Amino acid sequence: MAKLTEQDIINWDGNEDDYMNEDHLAFFRERLISLQNELIEKASVTTNNMQEHESAPDPADRASQEEEYALELRTRDRERKLLVKIQDSLREIEEGDYGFCHDTGEPIGLRRLLARPTATLSVEAQERRERMKKQYAD
Repeated sequence: MAKLTEQDIINWDGNEDDYMNEDHLAFFRERLISLQNELIEKASVTTNNMQEHESAPDPADRASQEEEYALELRTRDRERKLLVKIQDSLREIEEGDYGFCHDTGEPIGLRRLLARPTATLSVEAQERRERMKKQYAD
């Protein structure tokens, strides 16, 4: 069978027994690996750029440059955390747990996973967690 496309995932109307079948798993595995490779490439480019640039002699330029580096490093730190989630998701695919809510065990849903391939909670479970967090934060 041909590989699934994003449109196939959006239009899927199979039954619950067919949820996270081999084609779905292959689609999300490929998507996660592609995302992982993209993040690794960005990190490599950032490292090379920071090593190549000399410190500016003018204090104002140097301060501006350091601010740019700080922003870049914050972005890369967020991406590093995402990389961990991607690797966890790939492990879940191998173990057969991918696509199921960690709280309820129910299917997360293909459309949600399409939007956020590293999702570990169904929309309902995520909303419940956010309400609880907000309730205890107040």
